[in-house]
Amino acid sequence: MADSIPVGSTTAGQIAVAAESTVATRMSAPPSFDVADFPVPHGREEEWRFTPLARLRGLHDGSAKADGRVEIEVSLPAGVTQETVDREDPRVGKGGTPVDRVAAQAFSAFEKANVITVPKEARPAEPIRIAVRGHGGVAYGHQVIELGAFAEAVVVLDHTGDAVLAANVDYLLGDGAKLTVVSVQDWGSETVHVGQHNALIGRDASFKSVVVTFGGDLVRLHPRVSYTAPGGEAELLGLYFTDQGQHHEHRLFVDHNAPHCTSNVSYKGALQGEGAHAVWIGDVLIEAAAEGTDTYEMNRNLVLTDGARVDSVPNLEIETGEIVGAGHASTTGRFDDEQLFYLMARGIAEEDARRLVVRGFFAELVQKIGLPDVEERLLAKIGEELEGAVG
Repeated sequence: MADSIPVGSTTAGQIAVAAESTVATRMSAPPSFDVADFPVPHGREEEWRFTPLARLRGLHDGSAKADGRVEIEVSLPAGVTQETVDREDPRVGKGGTPVDRVAAQAFSAFEKANVITVPKEARPAEPIRIAVRGHGGVAYGHQVIELGAFAEAVVVLDHTGDAVLAANVDYLLGDGAKLTVVSVQDWGSETVHVGQHNALIGRDASFKSVVVTFGGDLVRLHPRVSYTAPGGEAELLGLYFTDQGQHHEHRLFVDHNAPHCTSNVSYKGALQGEGAHAVWIGDVLIEAAAEGTDTYEMNRNLVLTDGARVDSVPNLEIETGEIVGAGHASTTGRFDDEQLFYLMARGIAEEDARRLVVRGFFAELVQKIGLPDVEERLLAKIGEELEGAVG
């Protein structure tokens, strides 16, 4: 039977924490590759109610014309191939159908898709590195990372520069494959980035996603996971540091549509400054056919200053009682005063003690990345953010 864990929350500053008993998978329109099938959102729809539509710069209503440039540089280890293909290629969109108007607009408007293939049973010694650099203006894109059966790979997807970008990504895992993806959003301050990330997990395959969001004016990402056969595993980790005036929104959906699969979701965020707004939506659906499912999702937020707002909504819908376990949790709060007192009582200045608490808050997730250069970069970035947060 289901092991249901209730939602817990604490609030501080201007914080709104919402918890709902049913999964918000019922969108305002069915999934479609055709942008015309989606009405222009007005902000009252469930999937748009937290997003400041005016700051999307026309991505949601069709007025954003592709007049910008986004440069993609790829570093491939031996044995891995890269192609540019049209949207008619059967791999493009195979991971999942767009579920909102912006994702459909991105699919309809990109010129060429970037496809990276790791052959069957290949195990590259080095990570695949994809650098996405914005050079201003509006752009649309689509990327596909495909692993053959029993292949193993690590992908680093690094976003920098400035752009108004709508882009979708498909992760296709063959049977027994293992893929780790680290997606870093380290955009400039004016960037708008909206993306749907679709993972299609094969039999006994393992997918690990690490989403790290620091920059941008508005970043809205929609990671989605589904399974093609039993035995699939998904681990979705996330870290975000939302600064003054920024809007960071992560909307996750795990569709347990096959039996004996697992998923674990863990996202952590810190916020500082007036108008900082973080949104985390964690939807898990266990379909009737998905017996033997084991799933858990968690979101934790640390509010560093007054004026910041968090909306955290974990949702769980179960259509069968024949599961191993299912649960969710959400917490939001300020610094732990007892931790601060403990450190200060041992001669550590309050400013340094606060930095240590925040670093410790994020350390568990950073250490799970498994790439020393990326971990060092993220810890340094957290340090830079903390200079403004508690300096």
